[in-house]
Amino acid sequence: MIDSVLTWENAAVVLAIAYLVLAMRENILCWLAAFLSTAIYTVVFWEVSLFMESALNVFYMVMAVYGWWAWTRGGAKDDGMAIHSWTSRQHAMVILGILALTLLTGWLLTGTGAARPYVDSFTTVASVITTFMVARKVLENWLYWIVIDAVSIWLYLDRGLESTAGLFALYVVLAVVGYYQWRARAEAQPD
Repeated sequence: MIDSVLTWENAAVVLAIAYLVLAMRENILCWLAAFLSTAIYTVVFWEVSLFMESALNVFYMVMAVYGWWAWTRGGAKDDGMAIHSWTSRQHAMVILGILALTLLTGWLLTGTGAARPYVDSFTTVASVITTFMVARKVLENWLYWIVIDAVSIWLYLDRGLESTAGLFALYVVLAVVGYYQWRARAEAQPD
């Protein structure tokens, strides 16, 4: 069974890389790659007892559909989203919300057999919010991903998911690149 999990994990990694590279380029096909990758990861994470990560991937599938819609039909004129920034106040509220929800869900998972309930909760809660930021083309989403991905590397290594840990190490690098690419595009957008 573990060989089967690792084979599917590798397929999900390839699709996840495709998602991120396409998202960095603002290519709408990123959402198709995201949907397929997260469908696979939903099962993989369940098999290694990362229940919050599994649930997160169900959410990601829904967000892939929403992201596709937002990038094509969202925005003030139903013509797609433009890259934009949030205020410091919005970011402070988001960070406080992430911390509060992490503590709550981590506590709820304690004693359930979930592996690393607080770390799993943090990466899940933060990823839910940050995925929404990607779909809405909030520039700073990339900065959140750097932190989330760095924590995820440790979590996946702890659970024996080396390919996924490697993916998230790549994600850290690509999130830095993505931030600078989106920032340049945002600065070039007409007001």
